[in-house]
Amino acid sequence: MTDHRTGTREEWLAARVELLKAEKEHTRRGDELARQRQELPWVRIDKEYRFDTDEGSKSLADLFGGRSQLLIYHFMLGPGYEAGCPSCSAIADGFNGSVIHLEHHDVELMAVSRAPLDHIQAYKRRMGWSFPWASSFGSDFNYDFAVSVTEEQQRQGVAEYNFQPRDLLTQLEAGPDSVIAQIAADSGTDVATFTREAPGMSAFALEDGVVYHTYSAYARGLDGLWGMYQWLDRAPNGRNETGIWWRRHDEYDE
Repeated sequence: MTDHRTGTREEWLAARVELLKAEKEHTRRGDELARQRQELPWVRIDKEYRFDTDEGSKSLADLFGGRSQLLIYHFMLGPGYEAGCPSCSAIADGFNGSVIHLEHHDVELMAVSRAPLDHIQAYKRRMGWSFPWASSFGSDFNYDFAVSVTEEQQRQGVAEYNFQPRDLLTQLEAGPDSVIAQIAADSGTDVATFTREAPGMSAFALEDGVVYHTYSAYARGLDGLWGMYQWLDRAPNGRNETGIWWRRHDEYDE
């Protein structure tokens, strides 16, 4: 028997109309945040980055694919991983089908990871994804955009993430039964190797041949990109989480 409050249709409707006011305010606040994102100053990128892609070596400007806007998802698949991060994989499931629509709106959406290209291609085939995915292996790109740390930084114990210092040692000290250790093992690697990568997204503009960095987000700033969470937030029990419950889409026990 449910322990949730029940009521009549009339009571539900009255409560729903009241909630609608808050939802509309949330939507308007989201519109305002989007406007503020777009008003951030653009930062010119003069540093040369090279990426390995299915079509060969490319510069950052080449990744735009002839479009003026580029959105990059920093996917946690680093050297030493056997499989991509399951959380990044869940996010990628959600945006895989959006790529074609964005391409027809002057936006290139792709993933970038530090793993070598052949590892990326193998995992992409396994997952059945079609979005473009480049390797930044051997480049400073991931480090410069604060989604990867070096072994030296890891030993020092602190690096910038989400625009503030990030404690790297706490994760390294996690026991074998910890969530982070389980996710690392699930990705075919150890905790130290796994946590040298982090999730994020970055936006770029191309104007008169010059690339500009316009926006980046990390951690809970990626919440809106998790398609499944937007649905769960509207389900009767909400997110209803006690831990890491999701799997790669080919790993659920049917």
